[in-house]
Formats: sequence, structure tokens, C-alpha cells
Amino acid sequence: MRLRREQVISTALRLLGEVGLDALTMRRLGQELNVQAPTLYWHVKNKQELLDAMAEAMLADCVARAPEGLTWMDRAANMAERLRRALLAHRDGARVFAGTYVTQENTLRFADTWVGALREAGLSPRAAAWGTWTMVYYTIGFTLEEQALAPLPGTEGGKVDPEHLRAALARGVYPHLGEASTHLLDADLDARFRYGIQLIVAGLEAAPHP
Repeated sequence: MRLRREQVISTALRLLGEVGLDALTMRRLGQELNVQAPTLYWHVKNKQELLDAMAEAMLADCVARAPEGLTWMDRAANMAERLRRALLAHRDGARVFAGTYVTQENTLRFADTWVGALREAGLSPRAAAWGTWTMVYYTIGFTLEEQALAPLPGTEGGKVDPEHLRAALARGVYPHLGEASTHLLDADLDARFRYGIQLIVAGLEAAPHP
């Protein structure tokens, strides 16, 4: 059966979930597809091109229109939520996405909708572009941390023990952290993420837009 590029990408995403980004090599992918290197490199010339294609595929479900009746602020926040969900749907998804520079349909349509939400709010082209970048950077960074601290597939418990932080703060040496300890240890990552996005959007609304 003739190998298709779509098959290469879907297999790479499946392998990503099984072995993680560090173990996802071109050689391992070729073995999984039962093809030699020349056949694989006909579809993706190197690992960076593979990662770009995987990032593009991750956004396939992000390009749908936002629900009607949302304010521009809610629409912009909705775009960030979609991106986070797309990255969380794949093991090491944020690591795959970070550093890619994709100029394909899903990515361009998603970005166009995001910038458009800010332009419709009256932001200048520069403010809309840079505001979108700011929200993307925040989303990638937040999700990188979220996935880095999550338990690996097949294991229990995360990589951080909150009791260590509680014990350190109980000594009273760090009074401001002690005051905020309940919130530092709050495990509601959805609420934390939304709070950060709301800060960015509020800043965009208040800032001058040259």
C-alpha cells in the first residue's frame, strides 16, 4: 500500500502519545511505518518538518467558528482555550508546538480568526498581531509547565509534592508566600489559566493601540 503523508503524520502523533517527544525519532517512525528512510524523507525531509506537520494537525479542531454572541474579549479568550485544549490532547503537545513556524491552512485560519477578534475590537493591526502573539506565548508557556508536571502515562501522581512547599512555608521565613500559599497550591489549572488570559485581554483593552 502506498504511503501517504497523512499516514506519516497520524502515526507520528500516535507514537508521540506512546513514547513521548524525546523518543520520537525519524528512525523509530520509519520502523513503525515499515518503510526505509528514503520513503519517509520523501514525505517529511527532517524532524523539524515532521514537528511542523504535527503542530498543524493538532489545530484541526481549532478552526471552527466561535459561538455567536460573544464579546471580542470572550472570543479572544476562547481562542486561547482552544489552543490549550489542542495541546493538552497530545502528550508533549506544547513541546511539539513550541518553536514551530507553520504556514499551512489550519494554523493560518486559526491565527486569522484570533487577530480578527482583536481587530474588531478596534485594535490597530500591530496591537492585534502583538496581542495575539502575547496570548499564544502565554498559552504555550502555561501548557508546557502543565504537561511537564503531569504524571507520565501509566504512572500515578504528579512530579511535584505540595507538602514540600507547605513545609518550607510553615517556617515563616517567607511571609508573603505564606500569605498566598493557599493560592500557590491551588490545583485548579483551568481557573489559573483563565485568570492569566483575562489579565492579558484587560491589558489589551486598556493599552494604547498605535
